[in-house]
Amino acid sequence: MKKWFYSIVAVPFLLVGCGEEELQTDANTEAPAIVEVAIQTAEQLTIGETTLAARVTQGDEVVADADEVKFEVWESGLRDDGEMVHGTLAEDGVYAADYTFDHDGVYYMFAHTTARGMHVMPKQKLIVGNPDMSKVLEDTSSNTMDHSEHDEEKKDEDHDH
Repeated sequence: MKKWFYSIVAVPFLLVGCGEEELQTDANTEAPAIVEVAIQTAEQLTIGETTLAARVTQGDEVVADADEVKFEVWESGLRDDGEMVHGTLAEDGVYAADYTFDHDGVYYMFAHTTARGMHVMPKQKLIVGNPDMSKVLEDTSSNTMDHSEHDEEKKDEDHDH
């Protein structure tokens, strides 16, 4: 009877002891540093060709092996008409692409960056030339890459008619 009792009492202690070891192992494992993307393109630009650029780092390390860096550019209020331009490594973790703005306006840009298993996409407002702010369409797009929700709703409405 005593052996039974000891067995019943000992099993939970063994299980708890194993669980604590796992917690200690997990606590000692460091998560990789977050990939950070700093847009290098000025917020005020002139009409014509410019360079879109973003610097990619992870901790103190420059990322020269990003899987992909793409710049999505659209005029305010016209996200569905945006363009995607592929960036290439220029120097010291800076990825760049040439882009031409052909008229004054307020634009937005995402720097879609996939590197080391992470996706980061900072957004920046770009003012090109001297736009008439009273004629600039309001940008109602979100700060996420999913801009298809509105498209899906519109498609559903079109199918209802």
